[in-house]
Amino acid sequence: MNNVWQVVVDSFPQLLSRGLLMTIPLTLISFAIALVIAVVVALVQFARIPVLRQICRFYIWVIRGTPLLVQLYVIFFGLPSIGVNIDAFPAAVLVFSINEGAYAAETIRGALESVPSGQMEAGRCVGMSYVQIMWHVLLPQTFRTAFPALGNELISMVKDTSLAANITVTEMFFQAQRIAGRTYQTMALYLEVAVIYLIFSTVLSLLQRFGEKKLSVYGKR
Repeated sequence: MNNVWQVVVDSFPQLLSRGLLMTIPLTLISFAIALVIAVVVALVQFARIPVLRQICRFYIWVIRGTPLLVQLYVIFFGLPSIGVNIDAFPAAVLVFSINEGAYAAETIRGALESVPSGQMEAGRCVGMSYVQIMWHVLLPQTFRTAFPALGNELISMVKDTSLAANITVTEMFFQAQRIAGRTYQTMALYLEVAVIYLIFSTVLSLLQRFGEKKLSVYGKR
């Protein structure tokens, strides 16, 4: 038992540092890019742009219909077979961004369509262009509506980054596997890394609630 606790204590700084230096950056970078993708895809669908709208629907259909782990393998292990080599971290960012972009696009599209159509008409009446209406009127309301769902997706992505260990990204779970292979204390180490993921998720949940309160106050003004 003493040996188990010693392994847990010694491994905690290593796991936490991998979480702070790799897991969290991987999550935030991927989510930021995913939001850009999601807004573009959602706006294309909302505007019903011919051809581009069908391409966006196809993208969402493919990404949401295939497992994230398979997408990681296709990019990291599959592309080299056709001469395209991507390092592990950029490959993980690319896959997580594309994957989350599809889900977030539907969240934003739904929120965008929930804004009363009269908002668009009111903007036109005061002489605003389509871009101005979207930027100053519709998108702010859209993000207030979509914020809780997007917050949940961010928390989910923190946990999904553990799949990056399968393509050799040295994030927190990969580090736990390394230590477990050396010490054979698999149960203790995997429970320890689960607790750290729980801590990260809890912090993000608290930030999400704080953001929701701020937005609700802003929305009442």
